[in-house]
Amino acid sequence: MKKYILILVLMPLLFFSQKKISKEEMEVKKFQKELNAEYLNPKETPLRGDNFTKFKEHPFFPFNSKYRITAKFVRTENAEPFDLPTSSGKTKSYREYGKAIFKIDGKSYTLTLYQSLDLIKQEKYRNYLFLPFRDATNEKETYGGGKYMDLTIPKGNMIILDFNKSYQPYCAYNAYDYNCPIVPDENKLPVEIRAGVMYEDIYHH
Repeated sequence: MKKYILILVLMPLLFFSQKKISKEEMEVKKFQKELNAEYLNPKETPLRGDNFTKFKEHPFFPFNSKYRITAKFVRTENAEPFDLPTSSGKTKSYREYGKAIFKIDGKSYTLTLYQSLDLIKQEKYRNYLFLPFRDATNEKETYGGGKYMDLTIPKGNMIILDFNKSYQPYCAYNAYDYNCPIVPDENKLPVEIRAGVMYEDIYHH
């Protein structure tokens, strides 16, 4: 009898001790799982040789709702195409699509979102927006060249920036086979964005 009473007492404690995971955190876990699967897939991975063989999973910053931000979105009118330099010295064609204005710890920041003129030719990337950025974690917990985020064109004048879904460019893992867009100066944030994929440079020794 005592055993059953103990179980009845413990059950509510176990129930309340299990943290309820939000829909937003579940989305981030899905993103992490898919990114790991991509890097483990020999047909998709940018990794080569020992780097591929030894890869198990990416390190991630813990999910932090502070870095899931609803930003004001201002679309850029009559934007001209321009050539964005890449890590290989070549360029890729983009146009500025809009600006995201947001606050972190009470301070206001702006990031520019771009559209790839090559990708929009493909139906599945028609609404795709590209956000390259740098922050104060670069060359410490994240890749020195910055990080990327993939977004879609918002319907209204607000856009969700979920830095928990930010990732390193392929060049961080394989500089020989890929040429990655260099983050424009206007997208360098003076604060730490401790979210998304972390990075330890074991790939270029």
